[in-house]
Amino acid sequence: MPENFGKLGPIDWQAVVDEALRRRKVEKLTQREHAALASVSIPTIAAFDRGERTLTLAKAFDILRVVGLVAESPHDGVQENFVREAFKRWRTLTGKLQPDSPARFPLGWYRIDYAIEGEFEHPDLTELHKVIQKSVIRHTGWPMFMSMTREEFAPREIDGVLEAWLKPREAGVDRFSEDAAHCDFWRAAPSGRFFLIRGYQEDSQDAVPPGTIFDTTLPIWRLGEALLHAAHVASHLRGKQSVDLTVRLRALYSGLQGRQLRSLRASPFDFFLESTPARSGEAMLETALPVSAIEHDLASVVYPLAASLYERFGIPQLGHDFVRVEIDRFRKGKF
Repeated sequence: MPENFGKLGPIDWQAVVDEALRRRKVEKLTQREHAALASVSIPTIAAFDRGERTLTLAKAFDILRVVGLVAESPHDGVQENFVREAFKRWRTLTGKLQPDSPARFPLGWYRIDYAIEGEFEHPDLTELHKVIQKSVIRHTGWPMFMSMTREEFAPREIDGVLEAWLKPREAGVDRFSEDAAHCDFWRAAPSGRFFLIRGYQEDSQDAVPPGTIFDTTLPIWRLGEALLHAAHVASHLRGKQSVDLTVRLRALYSGLQGRQLRSLRASPFDFFLESTPARSGEAMLETALPVSAIEHDLASVVYPLAASLYERFGIPQLGHDFVRVEIDRFRKGKF
């Protein structure tokens, strides 16, 4: 055994795991919630819970960071901290609702977060609100980062960021539609950081049982919408500067296991998509690219993300034409 010249002894990995599990229990986090906060899959955190040592150090740190077992400077993992605080805030807001409340997304949800990187002047919250209003993508009926005017739903300042929650009737508001796909929670920071979480539109259809399908079209549209939204925000933030800012975006899907890839609407491509039910419950997609690439060819930047997502459903090679056709349909939509 090598001589130990410092004051630190060998890491007792099982003790670290046990302490993480203890803190998770104190924080009243479920395994699924811990995984979401750490941006890891359920199988990854299950392996951590078993004390396996095959995890990468980066994944282990992500898990330990959630329960305060990694010492960091304030500038380390800024986007991770932003996402973590946003997710915790959503859990707090929905924690008193009934377990099957649509606003708690009991059958699954997807989360979009992005950061705009580069040199730009950070706006105050009033100006940020104007940027968000000008950046909404209206190619679909329910756009991301909606800024509603009703007092109950309007964005408000919380801890230096803008926050909006489209709360259900159970939380004391009068509203017409409150299915999981219309109970968004989002946050936005002047530093160009955005977070949104919502339930699946597929689970509010009369024609199919909730939790059984994953639409072939909607994920492509939503990924395109998120990237376009980020590009619009970046364009407003940089103003007249000629710099090309970078968008670093992630999409985390939860509750996929057992869902079948199928179109809610008639699609000529469905015949060629011989899919199988998803075997894993989670999917994390990531990309980083200049704003100019998004504006130049949206279909090309969406394609690798969609291809990775559809692999969960047994589609080994998604066609470029399929993605391009769906992006074209998305861009032509006017609501």
